[in-house]
Amino acid sequence: MAKTIYVLNGPNLNMLGTREPDTYGHANLADVEQLCAETAKNFGLAADCRQSNREGELIDFIHEAHAKNAAGIVINAGGYSHTSIALHDALVAVKIPTVEVHISNIHAREDFRHHSFTAKAAFASLSGFGIDGYRLAINGLAAKIGAVDPSNKVKS
Repeated sequence: MAKTIYVLNGPNLNMLGTREPDTYGHANLADVEQLCAETAKNFGLAADCRQSNREGELIDFIHEAHAKNAAGIVINAGGYSHTSIALHDALVAVKIPTVEVHISNIHAREDFRHHSFTAKAAFASLSGFGIDGYRLAINGLAAKIGAVDPSNKVKS
């Protein structure tokens, strides 16, 4: 059975494709989830993709990832990245390798978006690559956990 990584998306990411397409692009959440599943599969991993608009539910997903021995977490906590100490604490508590992703470049936006609590709990943070940031995050996570691309037997 493949090792599982959790891909967690926070508030308003269910609106991708229609919400501010000049900022977030035209891809929808299903496109993101398909990209994640395909990228994870390249490394013999399974992607368990989740989305919630509720902070507590995202924390429950993080705890579940721990309980199910997930190999890693990719998280786009959306606006909670900038406000949620609770998400930070949950990520720190579970000690699962984590990569933070943001579709837009948070450092080129409003000042309040420049700080991320979740980034401080991750070994890497990506922003501004559009949805391709998820692919990059999974590649980096695969390298961190030693997953090998079975098509060429080369580590990521």
